[in-house]
Amino acid sequence: MSPVTAAPALSLSTAAADRIEALHLALAERILVLDGAWGTLIQGYRLDEAGFRGERFRDWPVDLKGDTDLLNLTRPDIVREIHDRYLDAGADITSTNTFTATRIAQADYRLEDYAREINREGARIAREAADAATARDGRPRWVAGSLGPTNRAASISPDVNDPGARNTTFDELREAYRDAAIGLLEGGADILVVETIFDTLNGKAAIFGIDELFEELGYRVPLILSGTIVDASGRTLSGQTLEAFWISIRHARPFAVSLNCSLGPEQLRAYVGELSRMADVPVAAYPNAGLPNEFGGYDETPEQMAASLGAWARDGLLNIAGSCCGSGPDHTRAIVAAVRGVPPRRIPTDERHVMRLSGLEAVEVGA
Repeated sequence: MSPVTAAPALSLSTAAADRIEALHLALAERILVLDGAWGTLIQGYRLDEAGFRGERFRDWPVDLKGDTDLLNLTRPDIVREIHDRYLDAGADITSTNTFTATRIAQADYRLEDYAREINREGARIAREAADAATARDGRPRWVAGSLGPTNRAASISPDVNDPGARNTTFDELREAYRDAAIGLLEGGADILVVETIFDTLNGKAAIFGIDELFEELGYRVPLILSGTIVDASGRTLSGQTLEAFWISIRHARPFAVSLNCSLGPEQLRAYVGELSRMADVPVAAYPNAGLPNEFGGYDETPEQMAASLGAWARDGLLNIAGSCCGSGPDHTRAIVAAVRGVPPRRIPTDERHVMRLSGLEAVEVGA
């Protein structure tokens, strides 16, 4: 891992501050809609190895096919087209094509030194698309900088024969997330989204690195933290219950807390309800389009998915709605229609003076 990248002399522009203020106002008035899956749409372009490499990486020494985030540098036209499709479908928030753009994940392609640039260009393309959509109809759009979970875990051994083994450290993760966040802010992201958190220690490293960056910059942007429940146990991959997960990250004062990926709407409903009861911040949810079928595809139609999220909205569970793996612009369009006019979730307050602790499960001390 390279040394920590120096924080740039970034300032919060008047335009960016106005967008963030408008975001807070909009969230208080209505349910906002986040866009859908990226991998699903990129696969539809059927790019070969040369398609991923482009001219710039024509002679790269390892295969690059499958590195979808590299397309920010080699095929920005495709990335822009996907943003436009989701924005045209009615998404309020478009997410950057940077889910695997940390130094840690890009090391698989020997592209770790390009991670910050990939994030910066991903945010820049999204910013241009969002601003163009706003210019067309006057409706504000926001860019969410995607920070995925990396392909390593700080609290889980990669070797079943050695439970104590680790293939990354907290500090490596902290630095990687901080570096990626710098790129996203340089490119114009309004929001940072640490998403698909399967290992809470990874998430806490991301929070630490991002908080360090905010302190250096002298300002904050909205931060969304999104965990993933891996199965019917209701726990993350590292074993935490949903309540323990929330207590573990609550100190970060997130703009919103979320659940995404892994499960379809039917399976995720109970956990979104639980999170909605607990969290004293806005709640987002963007499930998969059902569970994978025997071919690895997703079968839930836009109408089916919208019916589920529309019901969640009417039940008062959501402030932000969206979709994840297997979805596309038609899902987004249907979700927009399903939540239109439904009041956003009322954020509960908890004035009890209690100590909340979390390990794999949650504990409250005092009353």
